[in-house]
Amino acid sequence: MKSGYAACRHAMQWAISLVALLALLPAFAQAPSAAAAASPAPRTVLVMGDSLSAGYGMAASEGWVSLLGERLAREQPGWQVVNASISGETTAGGSARIVAEVLRHRPDVVVIALGANDGLRGLPLAEARRNLARMIGASQHVGAKVLLVGMRMPPNLGPDYTAGFESNYRELAELFDTALLPFLLEPIALERAAFQDDNLHPTVAAQSKLLDHVWPALEPLLD
Repeated sequence: MKSGYAACRHAMQWAISLVALLALLPAFAQAPSAAAAASPAPRTVLVMGDSLSAGYGMAASEGWVSLLGERLAREQPGWQVVNASISGETTAGGSARIVAEVLRHRPDVVVIALGANDGLRGLPLAEARRNLARMIGASQHVGAKVLLVGMRMPPNLGPDYTAGFESNYRELAELFDTALLPFLLEPIALERAAFQDDNLHPTVAAQSKLLDHVWPALEPLLD
């Protein structure tokens, strides 16, 4: 009789424990979702550039934009970089793509590093200016801060074009109140060894110098 009672009591205790465990399962199942919801989505730096930012002549992981992604992971957790740069890109191409890119990625910061190919082709300055203005406007429309990265042209197109090309960036930065880095290649421009055989594209070894040059202009925007 006692043994039967003990067995019955043990079975009831087991059943009660099972019910309690089942009651807790929904909470356990929801816990990861709640934690995931509490983790903020990464903030995004979108880079719109040409071959100088796309890593021409090297593995994608070796370019300055990829190195930027690594620095963000170390020094600015919660930030990521999306490199939408294309070799051969012009300001017209960037202007045509910008709306789709900012709507797709919803960036917090947009780095616009275009114009070199326009200058090499002698594109009228007013056209380049209009294209860059559209890119800045679209970026600011989605709430992104903008870092405008300028280029400089050799004097073979004439002093007026060279001066106007450079001033385009400065005037646009003032007009739209954006951050400005006047010349992407400034730290290596006079170092022939820093360029590949075409004397246009920086080497792998020069990429860290480019990043170190961009970083002081970009970092204040990552707040």
